[in-house]
Amino acid sequence: MTKTFTLATAALFLSAAVAQADTVEINLIDMLDNTQDGYCLDISGGQGAQADPSNGLQGHTCYSPSGEIFVDQGFDTERFADGQLYMPEFDVCAEVSSTEAGATVGLADCSDDVKQDFVFSGEGEIVPASAPEMCLTLAEDTRTGRSDTNQIKELALEACSEDSAASQTWSHRTAGE
Repeated sequence: MTKTFTLATAALFLSAAVAQADTVEINLIDMLDNTQDGYCLDISGGQGAQADPSNGLQGHTCYSPSGEIFVDQGFDTERFADGQLYMPEFDVCAEVSSTEAGATVGLADCSDDVKQDFVFSGEGEIVPASAPEMCLTLAEDTRTGRSDTNQIKELALEACSEDSAASQTWSHRTAGE
């Protein structure tokens, strides 16, 4: 029996590929002190399409439980396998300023630079490929944004440790999860 590859078959493959390239929030598994929906990676300052990627990333109250992924918290899951934390709305990738403790996490045009190469399977620690002993970590201190329900924590690289696991263990989710 011969199989025929038709335009309809091609359309099914294309829609399956598009479905796999989900835009998700990257959320901390532990709620820590958040009073609403946990902490997600988020562009510092501004909201939505008005956010400025040059401000880098922070931890911020997640928005997905409201039913949509805000663009300043949206990452493309397909790029995780390539080692990139890619924000499609802004066409930028996360990068570390260095691999030392306290290093910040910025955003820049995507490249093959080692500063943008991360290991993240979609659940667990997020580490620079060049420094697997260093984890993306939310700080202890919390401040509020436009309201008390918008909680914010600084994001930096810190040594991975069991004692800090609550601030270093990440997952991802789609809107409404």
